[in-house]
Amino acid sequence: MNILILGSGGREHTFAYKISQSKRCSKLFVAPGNAGTASIATNVELKVTDFEAVKKCVIKNNINMVIVGPEDPLVLGIADYFAETSELKNVMLIGPSKRGALLEGSKQRAKEFMLQHNIPTAAYECFTPSSVEAGKTFLEKLNPPYVLKADGLAAGKGVLIISDLNEAKQELENMLTHSKFGKASSKVVIEEFLDGIELSVFVLTDGKNYKILPTAKDYKRIGEGDTGLNTGGMGAVSPVPFVDEILMKKIEDRIVKPTINGLLKEEIDYKGFVFIGLIKVNNEPFVIEYNVRMGDPETEVVLPRIKTDLVDLLEATYHQTLNNINIEIDERAATTVMLVSGGYPEDYEKGKEILGLENVEVSIVFHAGTKAENGKILSDGGRVLAVTSLDKDFRIALKKSYQNIEKLTFDRMQYRNDIGFDL
Repeated sequence: MNILILGSGGREHTFAYKISQSKRCSKLFVAPGNAGTASIATNVELKVTDFEAVKKCVIKNNINMVIVGPEDPLVLGIADYFAETSELKNVMLIGPSKRGALLEGSKQRAKEFMLQHNIPTAAYECFTPSSVEAGKTFLEKLNPPYVLKADGLAAGKGVLIISDLNEAKQELENMLTHSKFGKASSKVVIEEFLDGIELSVFVLTDGKNYKILPTAKDYKRIGEGDTGLNTGGMGAVSPVPFVDEILMKKIEDRIVKPTINGLLKEEIDYKGFVFIGLIKVNNEPFVIEYNVRMGDPETEVVLPRIKTDLVDLLEATYHQTLNNINIEIDERAATTVMLVSGGYPEDYEKGKEILGLENVEVSIVFHAGTKAENGKILSDGGRVLAVTSLDKDFRIALKKSYQNIEKLTFDRMQYRNDIGFDL
């Protein structure tokens, strides 16, 4: 079949890498893609939120399946658009409906869903510009640090964790009345701070059945020891070493099953990935947030561990026959380390030539923000490359990634030397 992947990052390159290995895939397209996807698929220049352009691409290239990488098109309703458009309604689109995507598109909606279905999460309240003063009063009732979340999509940057009460009150005002995160912070969720260690669980669901994919832990802060500004993610490890059978059973029984049953009860059309951001507090799991697609850089460690043909899995997802398919997971650990542009996550320069890609051995390099120009590979984003390795022990896998990073270079290249430090 002909398959189209929407997106341009490391996540999409990883999907392309796995799908290009499938016997089921005849032709593979990535829109808009990057220099990495260009080597294994056909890149198509279009905006993923321009549904008309996506439709033209699907019809022109006789596409049978569309995999949506990023959250924006899902929150804007691309699944509904396909279902309601006669020429597209038989195309297998992998991703939830607009109602399903609200679990990521609105922090308030996610919290209400969790309360409704008895899914453990932090206590919270939601505030708008007209209730700023009430929000400040609520902050006074909480113990520091204070957690403020923009309700809408803010490209992974809409969460603030602040130790000082006055600063938290000021930031609440900045978010609600001065649009710190634009429209995303026209509502703000304030929640109690949970002290523990974070991890992510990935679930593939057809809306009735589900398969739990490998666990992963990513590292969001730019600086070593988890310091400095939040980023889109500086590296990841899979599986998470501290997740034993007891914790996994709690996660499945208290979180995964009620989530899937909740979607079913509310008659939400959901065929795709649920990324559950969790925190373990005294061996008990709580949900921090839902995302309605795979994470990045977690995809770079989760997908390489899936041995089952990914196209078979996704087709079963679309046809709601996931219960008939067995999923085989590579026992080895996978690690990825992200190489980023100097200055990231603040201002950074693009267009830096990347050297040494041909020298990488035993690791896989996934392109996150790159473009090909005049025979050269150039940086084209804040996060540029992800270097993924597999081995029986995550420490050995990390060592492989770091050894290969030494062969790569571009101007002002940065990365964290301590991925997995807390494991």
